[in-house]
Amino acid sequence: MESNKLEKPRKNGTFSTLRGVMNPHEEDRGVFPTMKPLDSKKDEVKDEKAEEHPAEKIDFSQVKIEPLFEEMVDFDTFSKSDFRAVKVEACEAVPKSKKLLKFTLNDGTDRKRTILSGIHEYYEPEELAGKTCIAITNLPPRKMMGIDSEGMLISAIHEYDGKEALNLLMVDDKIPAGAKLY
Repeated sequence: MESNKLEKPRKNGTFSTLRGVMNPHEEDRGVFPTMKPLDSKKDEVKDEKAEEHPAEKIDFSQVKIEPLFEEMVDFDTFSKSDFRAVKVEACEAVPKSKKLLKFTLNDGTDRKRTILSGIHEYYEPEELAGKTCIAITNLPPRKMMGIDSEGMLISAIHEYDGKEALNLLMVDDKIPAGAKLY
């Protein structure tokens, strides 16, 4: 068994033995690292950033959501849906369509996946490039405006102040393309 003791160098080149865990009466004798920034300039920069991009507050009392389905889905049916993290490599408006955006996605395989989504009212194509989203990847292809859509991007939809609102589900960019959701 390994010892719980540490060696501390002395000024004369010899070592003294210290316990690895401090006794309760020794707690006030040391300097402990802190997670707080020691430089006040960092706090000032953080405050400036907060002023530039204030957190948008939503009055949730004005939000209306669709009721939950009353019909239950058995686990085997649910588990057949393949939810994956996908990286948006390119996004463009579909010509002759006011609603559709065409996504070129990295789904973790060697080929690129194309998904069309009717969210152009809520997003411009250039703001979605490089994002990591969630898609159902095992839906049969569906032809839209002459283009095969190979899945569905997941969004949250609700009504706010009498208008429909939509938020594409985006996750941390550290999640790799193709990661399966359970």
